Amino acid sequence: MNKEYSVLLLPGWQNSDADHWQSRWEQAHGYQRVQQHNWQQPLRGDWTVQLNEAVLAAPTAVVLVAHSLGCILTAWWARHAPPAVVGKVQAALLVAPGDVEQADLRQHLPGWVPIARQRLPFAAVVVGSQNDPYCRLARAQQLAADWGAQWVDAGAAGHINSASQLGDWPQGHALLQDLVKDTVHGKR
Repeated sequence: MNKEYSVLLLPGWQNSDADHWQSRWEQAHGYQRVQQHNWQQPLRGDWTVQLNEAVLAAPTAVVLVAHSLGCILTAWWARHAPPAVVGKVQAALLVAPGDVEQADLRQHLPGWVPIARQRLPFAAVVVGSQNDPYCRLARAQQLAADWGAQWVDAGAAGHINSASQLGDWPQGHALLQDLVKDTVHGKR
């Protein structure tokens, strides 16, 4: 466990299973998963409160690691949470944002539209795939631009989840470590 910063994992809709890289990072590195009350029928307001409480409870500066709906949550929370709480977050790694504005996801995730598209008040990297079924490549790149985030193309990795068979996803963890080095350690 790092004493300089706390890493909070923000899984997406239906949580991250045991084979998901987020779960592997939780086990290997002691990162903390933000628990939600309902993973199957997520409520944006409830998820926002849970994230806010987790950031407040963190003993140090915070780095967020979000996947899919967790990315959408991060942008919404950053726009609506008190500035003093948002200020605890130093950086965010946003992986495979789910486009809740596309028709098929909108019907499964009511209440998550619109996507907050303001520039994030902390450093961020968005990692997306060329063949993500939940967010077209151009859309993911546009979200990265709107959020003021660096874009990283993960190739044809699908939704960058368990089905992608990434294992511990060392390339993703290297991106996180570079982001931490550049932000938490004061180089940005």
